[in-house]
Amino acid sequence: MPYENVLYEVEGPLALITINRPDRHNAISLATLDDLHAAIAEAAADEAVRVIAITGAGDKAFASGSDLKEVEYRNLAVALTPLVQGVAERLERTPKATIAAINGYCMGGGLEVALGCDLRVATPKSKFATPEGRIGIIPGGGATQRLPRLIGRAWAMEMLLMGETIDAKRALEIGLITRMVEADELMPTIRKMADKQAAYAPLVPQFMKAMVHYGMEGSMTAGLALEKFAQGALCETEDKAEGLRAFLEKRKPEWKGK
Repeated sequence: MPYENVLYEVEGPLALITINRPDRHNAISLATLDDLHAAIAEAAADEAVRVIAITGAGDKAFASGSDLKEVEYRNLAVALTPLVQGVAERLERTPKATIAAINGYCMGGGLEVALGCDLRVATPKSKFATPEGRIGIIPGGGATQRLPRLIGRAWAMEMLLMGETIDAKRALEIGLITRMVEADELMPTIRKMADKQAAYAPLVPQFMKAMVHYGMEGSMTAGLALEKFAQGALCETEDKAEGLRAFLEKRKPEWKGK
């Protein structure tokens, strides 16, 4: 379905969601969050889609942050709405692999959207920051919780308290992004990653994501126990049997998703 603030297209196993506000450097408005929610849900429900990627229109920004025209009027009621933090959580909880394709500025609320993705691929011109402290607020889309879990407490505090911009090289060094490619290779790389992920049995990314996200919310002992049961459950699937046969017969497996 058409959206006002994002573009949605499906290319083979990849659903590409593009934040489409280049005149505002793809600033994240509440309406944009609403469209992102709907587009992610649409991709998650499409059985043909195996990977969901989010990017920004143009070559200047993935998303420059929250729309400051709205922040001026944002109050407690708006800040507490599930819409604000919910996009990153929806990306985490969707059973399909998610990738942020970042070219240019990825700031504030835009960074928080990217933090919800499983993987983040950027270009050398990409810039990252959590600048909310400069205007008297803190991040409200999950950065205070996801950054320390992703890059460690020390670097998270550096980014949050200093609010300074870091480049893609530094982002790669601290684990904020997983790959850095030239701008003209960004989308080809995303498509190759989607094709590789699509070669896996459909239940694999769902179980992988569940193990990581739920496991990190509990103890190591609980996570390891959950992993044993999850692997055991997959061992009982038709796809596991098919995958083993295909490997031994040196052919591509024909997955059924069950």
